[in-house]
Amino acid sequence: METTSRVGTQAQPTPSTTSTPEGVPAARRTVDGYLRAPFPWYGLDEAFTGPRWLMQVGTAADGTVQHGSTGHGDEPTTRPEVAGPERGRFAVVVTVAAHPVRRSGDGTGVLDATTASSAAWLAGSGLLAYTWPAQLDHALRSEWLDQQTETAFELADDLDGPAWTTLSLPVDGVPRPFHYRESEFGWVLAGSTAGGVHLGAYGRGMSAYGLGFSVVADISAYA
Repeated sequence: METTSRVGTQAQPTPSTTSTPEGVPAARRTVDGYLRAPFPWYGLDEAFTGPRWLMQVGTAADGTVQHGSTGHGDEPTTRPEVAGPERGRFAVVVTVAAHPVRRSGDGTGVLDATTASSAAWLAGSGLLAYTWPAQLDHALRSEWLDQQTETAFELADDLDGPAWTTLSLPVDGVPRPFHYRESEFGWVLAGSTAGGVHLGAYGRGMSAYGLGFSVVADISAYA
């Protein structure tokens, strides 16, 4: 696939009782990685007045920050004893640096261009990390995640396909088109900004139709 390469992305967490969003222990979810990014971070705009929190950044082989996520609402949990509506209401915004096809930082290969499909893949796989069926036997969880993650990858590579609809949402106050899909696990959307980044988002319990996005003026406010 030319637009949704998994090269350079960090693996999504497998469910466990000790995981935190994006699989990073709370003590490590600091603002440092976000401050190293050469692109602006996006989150929900000022219309959202609930809690905001950091997740994690994804880096290339040379340590360059490539993407990352900001959380809004109730921090999702992967605890198997917590299921259904009790898992909370949240929306996660994924910011992906826009890049053309380029050589990898270590010079050993070529990285695919990033597009809205890249943001859709990261958002889709992120949603699955917190919405696996709680009733699944532990031995089946990895198989379920593998199957669903592969499906999310294929869907992300076909944003014009029948699984997606379109909607318009404000980005920095200006309406922008997004690809949108719903599933039993939650919703995923993806699009691009005029400012050189692609945006993905996923969530549950919060309607995607009422969201707006804007540049985060101070990422440390999420820490």
